[in-house]
Amino acid sequence: MLYSYVLVFKTGRLLPVVLASLILAACTAQGPESQTGHAAIPANANADYYLQQMQQSSNDTKTDYQLLAIRALIKEGRLPQAQQQLAALQQIDSASLDAPQRLRYTQAMINAGQSRPSLDLVRAYIAQAPLLTDPAARQQNIDKTWQTLVSLPSPQSNLVINADENILQGWLDLLRIYQDNRQDPTLLQAAIKDWQTRYPQNPAAKTLPTPLSQVQNYSSSSVGGIALLLPLNGQAQVFSNAIQQGFSAAKNGLTTQQSALEQDASAAGQSTDGVPQNDGTAGTEPAGGSANQNGPVTTPGTRPDPAASGVDGQASAADNAPQATTLSGQSAGGQPSAAPSAASGVPVKVYDTSSQPLPALLAQAQRDGASMIIGPLLKNDVEQLYNDNAVAASAGTLNILALNQPEHLQPRPNICYFALSPEDEARDAANHIHQQGRQQPLLLLPRGALGDRIAKAFSDAWHQAGGATVLEQRFGSSAELKQNINSGSGISLTGTPVAAGAAVTIAGLTIPVPQDNGAVSPSGGAIDAVYIIATPVELALIKPMIDMRVSSRSRLALYASSRSYQADAGPDYSLEMEGLEFSDIPLLTGAHPALLSQISAQFRGDYSLVRLYAMGIDAWALANHFSEMRQIPGFQVAGETGTLSATPDCVINRTLSWLKYQRGQMIAAQ
Repeated sequence: MLYSYVLVFKTGRLLPVVLASLILAACTAQGPESQTGHAAIPANANADYYLQQMQQSSNDTKTDYQLLAIRALIKEGRLPQAQQQLAALQQIDSASLDAPQRLRYTQAMINAGQSRPSLDLVRAYIAQAPLLTDPAARQQNIDKTWQTLVSLPSPQSNLVINADENILQGWLDLLRIYQDNRQDPTLLQAAIKDWQTRYPQNPAAKTLPTPLSQVQNYSSSSVGGIALLLPLNGQAQVFSNAIQQGFSAAKNGLTTQQSALEQDASAAGQSTDGVPQNDGTAGTEPAGGSANQNGPVTTPGTRPDPAASGVDGQASAADNAPQATTLSGQSAGGQPSAAPSAASGVPVKVYDTSSQPLPALLAQAQRDGASMIIGPLLKNDVEQLYNDNAVAASAGTLNILALNQPEHLQPRPNICYFALSPEDEARDAANHIHQQGRQQPLLLLPRGALGDRIAKAFSDAWHQAGGATVLEQRFGSSAELKQNINSGSGISLTGTPVAAGAAVTIAGLTIPVPQDNGAVSPSGGAIDAVYIIATPVELALIKPMIDMRVSSRSRLALYASSRSYQADAGPDYSLEMEGLEFSDIPLLTGAHPALLSQISAQFRGDYSLVRLYAMGIDAWALANHFSEMRQIPGFQVAGETGTLSATPDCVINRTLSWLKYQRGQMIAAQ
């Protein structure tokens, strides 16, 4: 298909595409008359006319007709023929072009490769930089160069470059010092200044990329009082209790103590199951409403539904091997851990959002000396932070870590959003599957709003990572799945596109993303990954039906979300899930077994509440690194809910752990 051809064209064969873009741009600017002085060429004829004229023309006009034929073939949907004509174009020497032509030439190279980060795309930006005269365009070029660099896959950034590529070498060195020092703002600031001295001719030495300019302006701020805003009554109370207990345990250093005991016991070859238990609720003072610190612990069958309470509590995304927490407060990978090494003296007060209006609570928190707000938890309360003028005024300059994310985000300089949501997990799954080299995913989703949300989140992340079409198929209840088994229909590995990706525009010519029509099957070499959103019961029905459809030699890879994870499943279930990868938070995938044993007993095996407890632990860590998360691009915290980082709008992303069922055991996925 032409879309794939344009984007993944080998470097040596990219020039025909660029040449097409260059001359088409010239034709657009100069009108239909050929540059050779011959008779005017019709600009809107059909492809067959141009192909016929191309065969009858001399070299002077043959290329003009060929380019117009390519454009017409694309418009008419005759993509294989357009690709054939593109491949037949001769290459050109960019050194022979004048300045305006070189600018069009480099922009065409950028347009042709911008959806797939590569060193060649970086080279195109570097070639374009000296041709730009407008300061805003220069800054955009620098920012785009940096954005491409930080998006490069590791093998790309480690490739050997030509000895005379001094500007590219400077950019790669800047990337290296950023990656080596981004966890320490002071070291990063010094390293950037040193780099500017060593590479004075690099465009970024004079004008830093915008994210690194923010680093140079970084200023740390200490956390004073903390106000924890949670609903302490009603349906959401049970969720608040779990978050509050995790937050308090982290504040008091109890999670770090557990980690130290685990390390000591591991070194001595002993089990940590007998570690003394602590409910982790000490150290928080209720204010503005009564708080049941220990809270009712309900069985999985009796607790309220998180979604019904406006809480996104179903979460998990994924992480390449969770990092162990050490007493220094750093993870083994050099990232700050989710719990400082000792109890903190920062005062924390809890305010009940179910008993008083949000403006009153925010005003009271400020009077009580709070400089940091954790919460609110419910989505409608979070939306008030910017929709309600009274609430926005009450928030003032308080730093706020909201424990949910609104449907329509409105960025604020003092607000970060931390949510456990299925969309978060779907985005991580898209990145994980793409990094494994899969090209055509199929989503098996439940009917309804949940499936809609996951499909959009996965598809958006897949396109952003450089993938093409995402297919989806919906299923109904467990009863319907059983009926499919009984009738012999099973599951057909086919799907329809979730949504069209972004079209590619070259020299004013928009090339749409081609859509797959009808069934696509692994036997045809298309679908090579299936991402399943299902309960354990549903997955136990779906997985065997898929196994019946594919051969043991198939490259089809199966993935599932934390919704499918059954921690207490027996050996038979593990054997049935052979080969399936699934994601969940590090706490539930073996990062801290003794801590997990304590918490799961505390919540009677309700892993939804265990996840919210882990969220409370990470909320404490994020509160202590709020300035870094807001101001240092790429800053990470090794948390219990995943490796935490922030988008430019300070939405907290989580990279989770991926495990794989293999021979009845769970191992870390590669």
